[in-house]
Amino acid sequence: MKLEHLFLLTAAAVVPSGALATDPQVDLKTNLGTIRLELYPARAPKTVENFLQYVKDGHYNGVIFHRVIPNFMIQGGGFEKGMKEKPTRPPIENEAKNGLKNDLGTLAMARTNQPHSASAQFFINTKNNDFLNYPGQDGWGYAVFGKVVSGMDVVMKISGVPTGSSGMFQDVPREPVVIESATLVADKK
Repeated sequence: MKLEHLFLLTAAAVVPSGALATDPQVDLKTNLGTIRLELYPARAPKTVENFLQYVKDGHYNGVIFHRVIPNFMIQGGGFEKGMKEKPTRPPIENEAKNGLKNDLGTLAMARTNQPHSASAQFFINTKNNDFLNYPGQDGWGYAVFGKVVSGMDVVMKISGVPTGSSGMFQDVPREPVVIESATLVADKK
């Protein structure tokens, strides 16, 4: 075996499952702290491309985590303060059949009961949610496309905020948890 082949095998062994050395990272700066996400385009290419386009367009700047359920997940990406819904692009194909699991700290796309309805909303799992994995209860599941690589303490802080009702919405934080900015991390060093 050539030395460069051995190096490639060794390098591949230290990269987490589902990750590439060049996987993009995004910082979600919230009013409770910063969450750094690592995205997996090799496993969910359409989902990652969609999410990054929303980041580049500034869509997530000023949106809130509008649905917070302790010991389940925190969801954001679709509403501004006052539960004002933001317009989105057309929905994307469900990529839940990619081998990634809805485990603690993973990032997945929120959707309606229609499997291919995800657009801008996402959630971060605050526990292992096996019932959301492909094929799920509906034959599809929820597409995981990344994970939290730092700021899990912030995620857990958000998951513990007091919630209530806001109009027809349930599990809404009483005090807004705002994503002040979402930015692509240029250099991960």
